[in-house]
Amino acid sequence: MCRWAAYAGPEIFLEEIISRPEHSLVSQSLHSDEGKTDTNGDGFGMAWYGERPEPGLFRDTYPAWADPNLQSLAAHVKSGLFLAHVRASTGSATSRNNCHPFVHGRWSFMHNGMIGGYNGFRKQVDQMIPDALYPHRKGATDSEAAFLIALGNGLEANPKRALEQTVFQLETLARERGESPYMRFTAAFSDGRRLFGVRYASDKFAPTLYLRKMCKFGGHTLVSEPLEVSDAPWEVVPPATFVEITDGQVVLSDFVPNRCC
Repeated sequence: MCRWAAYAGPEIFLEEIISRPEHSLVSQSLHSDEGKTDTNGDGFGMAWYGERPEPGLFRDTYPAWADPNLQSLAAHVKSGLFLAHVRASTGSATSRNNCHPFVHGRWSFMHNGMIGGYNGFRKQVDQMIPDALYPHRKGATDSEAAFLIALGNGLEANPKRALEQTVFQLETLARERGESPYMRFTAAFSDGRRLFGVRYASDKFAPTLYLRKMCKFGGHTLVSEPLEVSDAPWEVVPPATFVEITDGQVVLSDFVPNRCC
């Protein structure tokens, strides 16, 4: 499974999350401690917010540890809100269009997890994407499909409700046409002002999610696994939890997939 990290707070260089820590995201691309796969070398990506509403986006198919362009960008770009991801493919091709984060307008989204038996009902999942959003379907991943479905379910108006409805729809389809585990879903997404996270599974094995205030910078970080070992503890986000970080305030609430808005 993939590894990812997201940050919201005062502006910092992207390298402070992506490459500088002892167990940075680049380090995790070569050797992760808590992922299903040790190596996450099927591409990487980062989306960052600056002076424009829409995020900047850089994605490539090289392993994160082997791309000097990533190292250079991370060392020179500053942002107060960004998402970064290293990919371990669960079946779809290694291509830029399948690398996270995915971006639409001012929204960015990245994911770690699986929908059980997805390849057997990909067509039905694609049909859940609204016609107006389907031209933005560039890749073949379940993650991109979930993002576009969530946008169609009202992500702009109510992010939590839209994700609950989307996960319910996809898990229901997996139970009908797929196989167990039906849903394992940990994601981070943003509209450029707020950072959201969710941790959920249909069984007891939800992909890991940690939260910590970065005292050095004053911001908050959501990660798949801790970036470093230090005196400041990493808070384990419980399964079935939704996280919202707005203007330095963190709110955790129950995440309960349901049919209707």
